[in-house]
Amino acid sequence: MKVLRATRMERCIGCYSCSLACARLVHKRLSWQTAGIRIASSGGLSTGFEAKVCLACHPAPCAEACPTGSLRQRKGGGIIQKRDLCIRCGACQKACPVDAVYLDELTQPFICLHCGQCVPFCPHSCLEMQDVTGDGRTVDKEMLEDVPGRALAPTDVVPAPLETDVTPQAAAGGAKSAERVAHAGEEHMSGEQADNEQAGKGASS
Repeated sequence: MKVLRATRMERCIGCYSCSLACARLVHKRLSWQTAGIRIASSGGLSTGFEAKVCLACHPAPCAEACPTGSLRQRKGGGIIQKRDLCIRCGACQKACPVDAVYLDELTQPFICLHCGQCVPFCPHSCLEMQDVTGDGRTVDKEMLEDVPGRALAPTDVVPAPLETDVTPQAAAGGAKSAERVAHAGEEHMSGEQADNEQAGKGASS
């Protein structure tokens, strides 16, 4: 199976791209406060950042504390979430030993499902999906249970282009413009060099 690990947090710049990806793609929200992964300062501006994320416990204390079965033990560690069974009692949040359950009193807990949706959105590859034990394909199917709009397996996820992305045509036009600017600069420098050489000859004569 695969679990999410924050293995290179020394690279983290605190951009919250992972949290926003989780909120938008998994929970269909627009705030990093509604994500299963949170980024926080390690203790000051000069100490970097840390990722607060589910450690894929086995057995999972949050699942054991859930009175309705909304959270169930996932094979190999972590949980499977059945949102319609949640009564928002907060028992899972209190049971988590690493404070990785984020409770929204109006909806449901936000917990990392180890789906990997956030990984490709990190600009510095701070996150990765690591093999632990068991059949990764079977676990992938389980962890996507009851999460709307999740047809792809975590390893198949490709980030959708943003509306602000530069189109190929615009990129090609920009490259041509850059070439013209560089060429003009070279011509300008050659002209200045010729003028300087001519002025030098006039002075020596």
